Amino acid sequence: MKKIKKIKIRLNGKNKNIIEGYKLYDLVKQLDLQLKKVAIELNREIVDKKKIKKIILNDKDIIEVVHFIGGG
Repeated sequence: MKKIKKIKIRLNGKNKNIIEGYKLYDLVKQLDLQLKKVAIELNREIVDKKKIKKIILNDKDIIEVVHFIGGG
């Protein structure tokens, strides 16, 4: 039986354990976020949303998600 390896990331200042090989896109979907309404930073760099499905998260990655809010 294959053992599932977990890694630890930091999401908006809170530690979170995820399965090794998890993609950033999977995390966004799990959090039920709409890509059009958020900006995502990975290890202090803004993520190009066109590449989000290819980005595999690594142990100790730091992710910040910022929601756009309209108003007037």
